[in-house]
Amino acid sequence: MNATPSTVNVGIVGGGLMGREIAAALRRWPALIDHPAQPRLTGVADINPEALDWFRSIDTVQTFVTDYRELLADPNIDVVYIAVRHDLHEQMYIDTIRSGKHLLAEKPFGIDSAAGDAILRAIRETPDSFVRVSSEMPFFPGAQAALGYIRSGAIGRVIEARSAFLHSSDFDLAKPLNWKRQEKFNGKAGVMNDLGLHAWHVPLRLGWVPERLYAVLQNLVPFRPGPDGQPLECDTWENASVHASVKQDGYDFPITVETKRIDPGEKNTWTLTVKGLDGAVSFSTKEPKTFRVLTRETQPALGALADEQRWQSIDVGSQSVWPTVTGGIFETGFSDTILQMWAAFLAERAGSLGARFGCVTPDEAWMTHRLYDAALASHERQSVEVPNLD
Repeated sequence: MNATPSTVNVGIVGGGLMGREIAAALRRWPALIDHPAQPRLTGVADINPEALDWFRSIDTVQTFVTDYRELLADPNIDVVYIAVRHDLHEQMYIDTIRSGKHLLAEKPFGIDSAAGDAILRAIRETPDSFVRVSSEMPFFPGAQAALGYIRSGAIGRVIEARSAFLHSSDFDLAKPLNWKRQEKFNGKAGVMNDLGLHAWHVPLRLGWVPERLYAVLQNLVPFRPGPDGQPLECDTWENASVHASVKQDGYDFPITVETKRIDPGEKNTWTLTVKGLDGAVSFSTKEPKTFRVLTRETQPALGALADEQRWQSIDVGSQSVWPTVTGGIFETGFSDTILQMWAAFLAERAGSLGARFGCVTPDEAWMTHRLYDAALASHERQSVEVPNLD
């Protein structure tokens, strides 16, 4: 049994979808076993006063403000989570870092590589700063099992890999224009800014940094209805497929990283498949309690075809990075991955994460911007590009 957990006062900037998800996850904290921290949501900021109303039912929240700087000035707040438009990231993140607060930031860590550079510089110039970036999907138990299987070496030398984040939120062609389809708010990288970090988190954590890449980008619906119903231009990419080459142990292998806002048949799917000379492993959030492994095994009943390939589906239950009171036979959902991501964030902040899987680091988030820059150049020039990672 751990010592009494230390209280961590949390402030949320941005009272929208993800802000409410985080607030709900923190209320479920007692589900974690022997965690070193006890988060307490004490303040919320949003420029829209009506967005604050949802949080008034949470008895620990004492501060409701429309200016995030008031939260940063509150000496009682230790950690800040920020979920706002991408064009607002740079200033808010830098202000938070320099205020001395610790930060769990939303992707993409600034609207572009210049913003990412500035945020990373602020971190390095601020003693005792602790910053991580949000990416929930790899905290599914099946994803963690697949990652452990890859790290074990069971698949042998890697032949190829695919990591993808796919949904169809823009499949409705009559859907009104929103900020994610506007470059001035979302950034030139489009869907890569919006979804890319989810798909790059595990490859980068495995050390799979592309040496060169080729990208195919799509703007499938170039106009959508504006506020008055008249068509307005959508000037960001909706779908992106990046085909890259990675070197590991002296060998090259291809990796495909896909991020798509229009992928018919998908709802909100994160998937990872890695194939090697000794087998393969695959996980998809479509089957959240299962991961699959491919092995070659002797099958005596098949006679001459005894050495056969076989995909096996393995149920993994509820347990992920940090143990919980939830029965191991039960299924995990998105809300559980949010809880696990915060458990990892606050455990690492307390120096207690150990070898467990952690949140995206600032360096990893910064690297994705350089990959997006190379992808944009590749699409424009129809060329293979070498990412600038210096």
